[in-house]
Amino acid sequence: MVLTHLQNLTGVDILAVFKRTHAYDVFANRGLLVRYVLLPTSLLLLLWTILRSSTNGIPTRSRLFGPGTNQHVIYQDTPPLYPARRPASWKAAAEEVKDTFLHAWNAYERIAVPHDELRPVSRDHTDNFNGWGVTIHDSLDTMLLMNLTDTFERAVEQVEKQDFWLHPNKRAPFFETTIRHIGGLLSAYALSGKPVLLEKADLLARKLSPVFETESGLPQFSVNPTTGNVSDRKTVCLAEISSYQPEYTYLSKATGNPIHFKNADRVWRILQKADVSGLGGMLPTDWSLEKGAPNDDKLTIGAQGDSAHEYTLKQYILTGKTDKRLVEMYLRMTTQMITRMLWITPKRRILYPGASIGIYPDDHRDRTFEHLACFLPGLFILGVEALPLDDLGSIGIDFNSLSSDLNAEGKAAYQKLSNYKLSDLHRWAAEGMGEACAVMYADQPTGLAPDEATMSSRSTRWFDELEQWREDGRKGSPPGIEKIKPTRQKPDGLKVAYESREYVIKRKGYELRPETIESMFLLWRVTGQIRWRVHGWNMFRAIINSAKMQEGFASVFDVGVWPPSHTDSMPRTFFTLSLKYLYLMFNDDLLVPLDRWVFNTEAHPMPVFTWTEDEQAQLGIS
Repeated sequence: MVLTHLQNLTGVDILAVFKRTHAYDVFANRGLLVRYVLLPTSLLLLLWTILRSSTNGIPTRSRLFGPGTNQHVIYQDTPPLYPARRPASWKAAAEEVKDTFLHAWNAYERIAVPHDELRPVSRDHTDNFNGWGVTIHDSLDTMLLMNLTDTFERAVEQVEKQDFWLHPNKRAPFFETTIRHIGGLLSAYALSGKPVLLEKADLLARKLSPVFETESGLPQFSVNPTTGNVSDRKTVCLAEISSYQPEYTYLSKATGNPIHFKNADRVWRILQKADVSGLGGMLPTDWSLEKGAPNDDKLTIGAQGDSAHEYTLKQYILTGKTDKRLVEMYLRMTTQMITRMLWITPKRRILYPGASIGIYPDDHRDRTFEHLACFLPGLFILGVEALPLDDLGSIGIDFNSLSSDLNAEGKAAYQKLSNYKLSDLHRWAAEGMGEACAVMYADQPTGLAPDEATMSSRSTRWFDELEQWREDGRKGSPPGIEKIKPTRQKPDGLKVAYESREYVIKRKGYELRPETIESMFLLWRVTGQIRWRVHGWNMFRAIINSAKMQEGFASVFDVGVWPPSHTDSMPRTFFTLSLKYLYLMFNDDLLVPLDRWVFNTEAHPMPVFTWTEDEQAQLGIS
């Protein structure tokens, strides 16, 4: 049985090959000891030789974690170059991204449709996200932007069949379902004008509506769209209650149904009334569904809070820059981040966001650098582009008054910022964090960044160093914004000393994450600096070299080891975020102008609009 399995794996009749050798003739006439000891040993040695010399396309140095064999891996024999050679042209680079999308999509369509995701190693599928074909809904707008008309039409045929049924024993997570399914359908509707896409988005939103039937009005975590049964959680995290507002707002605008916007706006009003005077005005992580109030004092930049912070700015832009309450929330959050939550290492000057902190005066710091937090450089630079940071009075905001209800420490932070132009601070933070996120890719032999790293314990608060730079006469560039030289690990897996890299990898996988690529796109689009485009090109080449399979792409098990190992997963975000932002970054045509479109947290663009007077009256907007 074992021999048969090995023969199927290698495509070689191992026993037939062995019978042709002189060793077989000798061993066949010996005693039991020889037959049962030497013969199996010789077979194993022969098998090893065959595997080493086989020409049927098996990369012998690849290791896979999960079902399947290594014959599915496609990668170069040597680690990806850094920096990668420039593309022949940026137009050619954009076309290569499109080809990459088709390679991944054709594999998904061939093997996994109508299921949620492709498992590229085992060549199977998984229904890990309600079973409604999340990859389809998430990829529609990418197809449209790439002008893949035939592919889009086939995908719409799948959408038309969807009724969002779910087994009575299961529930759909509200926030995740909204940003992916509703967001994807709405964006594709905005780009194509196909009514069925809007109809399906509205249908799903109405099926999810029982989540709002709570005592406080904050949405429950999950709901069964078939039965209406909701989860019974007592608390929810910040991202779960405030990361659906752009989708529901645009849905109201597109359908004329005010209930969607009212459900979204109710939550904004609850958050704005919360007592966060001891937290610098920034919204904490955990919230009580019963009270509609904070349940803890933890502030986070990464997981559990990231998209909530992002949506304060994006909701403002989406609705024609008319609701200054959202700008005030955004400014409070970014002020807290700039003064307390950004850190810098002593030697390489890596400027990174700490994952979370506690309340004054304890102010403990978490030195975890999450890949998830690498959306921040893009958010900060988008704020520089969209807001009159040096003339907030022009939109009716008195920056100093934002600290009026804060404690002494909170007020002091605003006083310190008065020594700088606000636009400079936000741009420096964006560029410094952008370089930090990029070097986490460039340092690794795979060219891909780890999911989490623990940074040097000697890191200091960035704003403290900025203050020292100011007091010393502002000589040279502000700390942390210069390009960082990569310190790449050797391909043989030897570790570079912690002291030289100033971090250790905490979670070593790369799940085809898009956050850094998103920031490279926004930094390139806003500043026009070629370095961000080049960083994006290096990341794209690393993905091709380290993650490409015969069927799609696979998450990398350990970014610090070459050749790479893989997990049996191709997340839907690879289609909707990573490849979309890469395509837009390399394309010289301005396909999605940032003053006319807003990307939701899953990279689904929705058109900027303004409410009519009748709509304002109907929605109660003043």
